[in-house]
Amino acid sequence: MPRIIAGTLGGRTIPGPPGKGTRPTSDRVREALFSRLDGWDALRGARVLDLYAGTGGLAFESLSRGATHALLVELHAPTAKQLRRTALELGLEQRCEIRAGKAETVAGQLEGRDFSLVFLDPPYDITTEALEALLLTLRPALTAEALVVIERSSRTRPVGWPEGWADDGTKTYGETVLQFGGPATEPDLATEPDLATEPDLATEPDLATEPTPASEPDPDPDSGPDSATD
Repeated sequence: MPRIIAGTLGGRTIPGPPGKGTRPTSDRVREALFSRLDGWDALRGARVLDLYAGTGGLAFESLSRGATHALLVELHAPTAKQLRRTALELGLEQRCEIRAGKAETVAGQLEGRDFSLVFLDPPYDITTEALEALLLTLRPALTAEALVVIERSSRTRPVGWPEGWADDGTKTYGETVLQFGGPATEPDLATEPDLATEPDLATEPDLATEPTPASEPDPDPDSGPDSATD
């Protein structure tokens, strides 16, 4: 039975979902993942989206470690019902939202929700192409600095991040591969040199004010070679 590793709910167990087909993240992989997220300060105050929730272990671990809110999406209706019971048992019902439905459908309904941390841990039969399309659907629901974590089998083709997204690295743990990425932060144009602050040509020396030959002193009429000596 999965358990919460650390945080305010550390040590609490998470009931497994009813039925078959769920692939919970192992404690070893979860510990490594959350150690990295803690190091990046990605959990404190996070708004979490878990689109293939399963047992809810990733979302509940995030809430235990400082996330403020989590939306858990699960296609299997009995599993979604179990997630609601688990959230209640853990005292997280006020910080959790559980939806039963397809990840792709729910993702298209979340524009403007400003999620800062997203977990994509799909069943093995979800194709890489489907996940790449899902990332594009998700973009309007994310903050500009959002972090997306994709968990897949090492035997599948890695997900290619869409244009305009950053690849934050990959970690492999046996048969499990974690990909990290998110929307690329655009450079702040306000920090670029302001052309208006370049030297103003009007402050350069005014050629009109330079001395003109007419303003130079007249030669001494008595000292010139052509002066009369008589």
